[in-house]
Amino acid sequence: MTTPATPTPTATRQPVFTRLVEGFGAVTLTPLDPAADSALIHGWVTEERARFWGMAEASRELVREIYEDVDRRTTHHAFLVRRDGRPVALFQTYDCAEDRISECYEVRPGDVGIHLLLAPAQGAPEHGFSAALVGVFTAYLFSDGGARRVVGEPDVRNTKVIAFLRRSGFTLGPEIELPEIDLPEVYLPVKKARLVFLNATPGSR
Repeated sequence: MTTPATPTPTATRQPVFTRLVEGFGAVTLTPLDPAADSALIHGWVTEERARFWGMAEASRELVREIYEDVDRRTTHHAFLVRRDGRPVALFQTYDCAEDRISECYEVRPGDVGIHLLLAPAQGAPEHGFSAALVGVFTAYLFSDGGARRVVGEPDVRNTKVIAFLRRSGFTLGPEIELPEIDLPEVYLPVKKARLVFLNATPGSR
């Protein structure tokens, strides 16, 4: 006798930001639903190409628990990014003053940290894909004037991403060592990272 598989919950959350990018498509940011989206995200974070995300050995249950913890917070947020309705990335933001990164540099008012994980590529890499998404993300963060500076902290070994962020207008900061955090919901190991910064401009708000 075969036991029926547990059905995947259907996400019901609505986009909080939409931007139509000419020649690229409509990009939407929707708050991540841990119950409905954990299977999809688990598939992304456990791939070899996502090794710098630090969740290669995570179970689907752990991924769900981690994003349930994020979902409960008011200072940390996770978004499922869609392009013309198709999931293409996981985007996370956080208040730098309320994160472990605050132990590693002098946080300014309005500093907002980001994490970005692209979905597996469908076919050949598309020129300008990542740049289009980053443009949408920064537009979202600067849209209400609350964010004054975007802060990234890619792994120091991830030279490809660091070079891309520099080309996207970010300036390089110092190398830092993010401390270990061990909580009931999530374990974050020590991470050696390179800080990168992007200041808001009058035209970005």
